[in-house]
Amino acid sequence: MYTVGQLGKRFGLSRSALLYYDTIGLLSPSARSEAGYRLYAEADVQRLDRIVTYREAGLGLELIARLLQADDASAPLVLERHLQQINREIARLRQQQHVIARLLGDTEVLRKSRSMTKEQWISLLASTGLDEADMKKWHQEFEKVSPEAHQDFLESLGIAPEEIALIRRFSGQVEIDK
Repeated sequence: MYTVGQLGKRFGLSRSALLYYDTIGLLSPSARSEAGYRLYAEADVQRLDRIVTYREAGLGLELIARLLQADDASAPLVLERHLQQINREIARLRQQQHVIARLLGDTEVLRKSRSMTKEQWISLLASTGLDEADMKKWHQEFEKVSPEAHQDFLESLGIAPEEIALIRRFSGQVEIDK
């Protein structure tokens, strides 16, 4: 059996967080000591491990509570929806990066923001010796292996949606060039 302090230390959580989890019914202790202290069994530790993992994934406590009560088939659906939401948020934030850099008129700012423009990417590929045909093959392979990641990558370069559609359209037309 584990005390609140031991459990908190093991998972890096404060005592108040664990007490709050008990208050909202997310993690209740399996037992109480003679003095009334909360005691947690190994099953509680496993439940808290799932809670902490779901929190690291960015899920709210209410959703976590529903996941813990639902059957195992529900978790992948909820997590896939959350992942899609995160992808949309990342795309929105990348767009904001490009707008801010454009407003500032400073390409150095964009470079420092862990972002890259289409022009920088093309220049990088060209500097490694890739010509137009090689770049087309690169896009074709990316589209074949991971179409959604290809979309995200093109968006991260600040490319307009119309141009992304064109790139993906020609990328989907895989040609055998030998």
